[in-house]
Amino acid sequence: MKDRSLKSGRAFPFKFTAMMKSVLILLLVLCVGGLALTLWQFIGFLKGDIGIVWEWLKYILMFFVCGLLFILVIAMFVRSRYVITDTELVLQFGFIKTRYALKKIRSIRHFLGSGRLAIYFDDMKNQYAIIVVKESWFKDFVEALKENNDAIEFDFVSAEEEAEWKKKK
Repeated sequence: MKDRSLKSGRAFPFKFTAMMKSVLILLLVLCVGGLALTLWQFIGFLKGDIGIVWEWLKYILMFFVCGLLFILVIAMFVRSRYVITDTELVLQFGFIKTRYALKKIRSIRHFLGSGRLAIYFDDMKNQYAIIVVKESWFKDFVEALKENNDAIEFDFVSAEEEAEWKKKK
């Protein structure tokens, strides 16, 4: 795993599911198709009456929306990761950043049945975040968090316990 830094932090790339990758690629294809169709129609518009304001606004809006969506999807592919700094856990999903103070993290649980890692932020264990990285990086991820906050507890939940919790809900 390559460590990319954000203010000297350790980075763990977001693990996209096959379905999520497919949806993002479909969005990219639709954006390119939308841009191509709008360009084709715009060229036809330029050959006719170009004095119609509403037509100009339509093309400007379509180019803007398709271009913006294209940039957002590319940003999600390129910049989706978790960064652990000295004081924060930062979730970057494209241009969107969510910051969690490390001192507010109480515990981490590895759910063996579903292969998920959950971070709990309070003593009541009702505010949490699911971490989506490769399972082979779970140990490194937990160690990086514990390096900056020794008070974080770590435990495993067996597949049987997880199945019982799901039955209770």
